[in-house]
Amino acid sequence: MLHIVVLGAAAGGGFPQWNSNAPACQRARSGDPAAPARTQASIAISGDGVAWYVLNASPDLRAQINATPDMHPKDGLRSSPIRGVFLTSGEIDAIIGLLTLRERQPFGLYATEQVLGQLAANPIFSALDSTIVPRNTLVLDQPVPLEPAGLSITPFAVPGKVPLYAERGENPAEVLINGENIGLEITDGRARALFIPGCALMTDALRARIRGADAVFFDGTLWTDDEMIRAGLGSKTGHRMGHMSIADRPDGTIESFRSLDVRRKIFIHINNSNPVLLAETPERAAAEQAGWDVAFDGMKITL
Repeated sequence: MLHIVVLGAAAGGGFPQWNSNAPACQRARSGDPAAPARTQASIAISGDGVAWYVLNASPDLRAQINATPDMHPKDGLRSSPIRGVFLTSGEIDAIIGLLTLRERQPFGLYATEQVLGQLAANPIFSALDSTIVPRNTLVLDQPVPLEPAGLSITPFAVPGKVPLYAERGENPAEVLINGENIGLEITDGRARALFIPGCALMTDALRARIRGADAVFFDGTLWTDDEMIRAGLGSKTGHRMGHMSIADRPDGTIESFRSLDVRRKIFIHINNSNPVLLAETPERAAAEQAGWDVAFDGMKITL
């Protein structure tokens, strides 16, 4: 069996975002059951419920581990069921949680050459001792075998941009398909799930990868491309940030997935401005009518 638990479902900043006084964040902060709080995006996967692998180390990782019994120490004075951490990008909300894991607990760290280079360029990440936490370079389309036998993760290129802190030159938001941003395909030899928390646009290669999957966790950052501008919350479009939007036509996520025959479709990495977070909104109803679930912290799926 393939076990998946959502450690966090929100985009960077979480829900509620610490400095947001917007109505949705007010509702989440007050404990409104129709606007449940969410931490920053990460999932954990396992083939046997014993050995677990974390996909993206969010800034909220410590709280996520404490909230998830599967992630708790089980043996001796210090231990962890976490055997590895896989990174899909060098974005802050995907890597900062690595610093939470610096207490000399062995596990493998897996990322592309570009992302490992970004970590190596920042000396703070040397706190995660590489003699205890070895760095493993992911090669696109090359499976990584995991515990137990039969479980594997395959990285693949996804259109995206460099992290905000790494933007340079005349076109800092250029969409690249080179390993700066990846998706992860997980299989136990029977079921197949994909984790794609950031995606700038749909391509034929990505459609082919997604088609027929048992489950896909996909970028749900914004409902519409200009959402944050219209809400007065920022000056950037989703495209400028390297994200597709859910409802845009004809190139939004819902439209792009209509013919892909995915058994379970789940939005993750959802920005606090996105009305799909709120249970009673027309946007949530439209997403569900199109066959989508909205991820929440603690959500579990077994395939």
